[in-house]
Amino acid sequence: VQLQACGGGLVQAGGSLRLSCAASGRTFNNYAMGWFRRAPGKEREFVAAITWSGRSTYYADSAKGRFTVSRDNAKNTVDLQMNILKPEDTAVYYCAATTASWGRTATDSEYPYWGQGTQVTVSS
Repeated sequence: VQLQACGGGLVQAGGSLRLSCAASGRTFNNYAMGWFRRAPGKEREFVAAITWSGRSTYYADSAKGRFTVSRDNAKNTVDLQMNILKPEDTAVYYCAATTASWGRTATDSEYPYWGQGTQVTVSS
């Protein structure tokens, strides 16, 4: 499956951004989808995941209460709504797809398919 992420940009602290990831190539609803990010000088980290059906979601502690992941299987898209952004949210954000079991969807090595990343910069 091919993934294309978009929606990043520059925003002030406290603002919002909505990232979107479009999938093509294989049956989208076969995959759980995840969002990860890599900040400058840091390891890539898990942000959020959503099951193939969209019925279950999971968030990193840093994202809980501020970020919402959703998907539209009819449009082959998965979105990440990010609110109350903080400077520490500055990173390149990646969407990824996996068929791994739900309990492993916070682990980046379980994702064989990745989008190219979109830059999010939050100014203070």
